[in-house]
Amino acid sequence: MIILCTIVAVLVLATILFMQQASFGKAPSGARLERMKKSPQYRDGAFQNQSETPALTGGASYFTVMKDFFFGKHDRKAPDAALPAIRRDLQQQPSLKPELTWFGHSSYLLQVNGLNILVDPVFSGRTSPVSYAGTKAFPGTDIYKAADMPRIDVLLITHDHYDHLDYQTVLQLKDRVGTFVTSLGVGAHLEYWGVPAEKIKELDWWESAPVSDNSRFTATPARHFSGRGFKRNGTLWSSFVLETGAYRIYLGGDSGYDRHFAEIGRKFGPFDLAILENGQYNAYWSNIHMMPEETAQAAVDLGAKVLFPVHWAKFALATHPWDESIQRVLKKAGALKMKVVTPLIGEQVILDSIYPETQWWVKK
Repeated sequence: MIILCTIVAVLVLATILFMQQASFGKAPSGARLERMKKSPQYRDGAFQNQSETPALTGGASYFTVMKDFFFGKHDRKAPDAALPAIRRDLQQQPSLKPELTWFGHSSYLLQVNGLNILVDPVFSGRTSPVSYAGTKAFPGTDIYKAADMPRIDVLLITHDHYDHLDYQTVLQLKDRVGTFVTSLGVGAHLEYWGVPAEKIKELDWWESAPVSDNSRFTATPARHFSGRGFKRNGTLWSSFVLETGAYRIYLGGDSGYDRHFAEIGRKFGPFDLAILENGQYNAYWSNIHMMPEETAQAAVDLGAKVLFPVHWAKFALATHPWDESIQRVLKKAGALKMKVVTPLIGEQVILDSIYPETQWWVKK
């Protein structure tokens, strides 16, 4: 019994020490926490979704999910070679029309109306609090680094998960960023990592913040969750609407399918472009990540002219083949007559002008 208690005590102590690493971030406190408590989304000590959202579906338990993830029989086909990508000089003057460069998964650069807007940048090789463990990026998807980014006017963080908020990337970029725009509570992590409070704009759902004379962000609902440690939903998760000049762009972040897409479409649509998650889904967590067919329907609900599917082609965070999501969303989008843009990593996308549609993931 003494030996067992000693082992348990050592494991608990090791876990506590491990969780002290800066990459886990910091929980909101003080005035920030008081503001959070006044949010309509904050109830019973945590943020809530619009609809009841059990984290697990299909009768699964956490044990079921872990057993299936590590030991289940799945076709986890990964790329059999380095993925093709295009390396461009992002320091050059962009197009007069909104220009977008995708870096794989949910990271991309929007250059519009003189602004450089970087969204959910993850330039580390893994989606993890440590560099030596966690899901590793596919070969060929790491050709862009933080040092390749131009001066960033706005760095947008949709929520605090590791595949959207990367500690090392923030450290490398924070001194070259004008303004951080993020969801309510996430600023606690950023301040802990050395970002000045005056550079951070935290938004609750339906709150707006101008970032220039003719551009503003509005945080809008998503159906997801948050957390970098054991505690969930201590910070908010959001999608965002960017209104810039004559253009409206929807930045989806992570979300399960729900009524909020149609609601946002009614309030802000139609959108010139909807950037929506499309990958890392599973029947066991279908409330918090959309199936590809739902991604296509969400674009319709939003009133989008063009759909850009992201959240795929860099990390394998689920059990499906790496290219299944893009095949499924294209099939459904075709049935719904929704235009889809499918650039390579680094390939130029220009609204109303250049919309790459090459199926580059298909073997020749």
